[in-house]
Amino acid sequence: MLELGAGAGRNTPRYAGYERTVLLDYSRTQLEQARLRLGDSPRYTYVAADIYRLPFVDGLFDGATMIRTLHHMADAPKALSQVKQALQPGAAFILEFANKRNLKSILRYWMGRQSWSPFAPEPVEFAALNFDFHPRSVFGWLDDLGFKRERTLTVSHFRMEFLKRTIPASLLASMDGFFQPTGAWFQLTPSVFVKATAVGGTKKDISADPRSIFKCPACGHSPLGEAQDDGQPLCASCGKQWGFKNGIYDFREAAG
Repeated sequence: MLELGAGAGRNTPRYAGYERTVLLDYSRTQLEQARLRLGDSPRYTYVAADIYRLPFVDGLFDGATMIRTLHHMADAPKALSQVKQALQPGAAFILEFANKRNLKSILRYWMGRQSWSPFAPEPVEFAALNFDFHPRSVFGWLDDLGFKRERTLTVSHFRMEFLKRTIPASLLASMDGFFQPTGAWFQLTPSVFVKATAVGGTKKDISADPRSIFKCPACGHSPLGEAQDDGQPLCASCGKQWGFKNGIYDFREAAG
């Protein structure tokens, strides 16, 4: 399984049904915290990489999650295409995205307190590298890439300070759970979850060697070998050498 935007590994223990989980994040610091939390185990592989250039062989993963991550993507369709390429046919994909067409944004727009329209299909960058997306656009990207959408849930129905101050958190959580299935018909909350299945593509069988899952993000060659001097991943095709230190693979910048 591939956990995109794994951060410090807070959600990783939830995926106990998978034999192996790859935690991917651009921040090495976050992955170091995840490694301290989860430890060194054959179950976990820690990878620092750019989501626009995923270093994995095609058709590798049985499942993937991208939660609280897409809103940092300036080119969301490209990021999603990389995910689709890494999934084998029938793989489950759980995506969460920030919804620009939420009730609060709609009211602010109608009251003249917000310049951008929540109904426009293009993403809105409300802060540097923080994007909200229109649900119809996200659904269209998934459909075009070959995902079959199976379920949509809306969450954070009651993300309002005065409600948090006056209503017990457990009751708010129960109320939110009650309304989540309405996401199948309309999406008016700040956060939306989609469960989709990858359709088409190929399945890749790998060996027990952890390096067998990787391809060179610069040229796409696989499998990667080892540099003779320090054992770090080395591409035999383009000669680029990638990092491996303190249990974390680093494919952000090549050494060669």
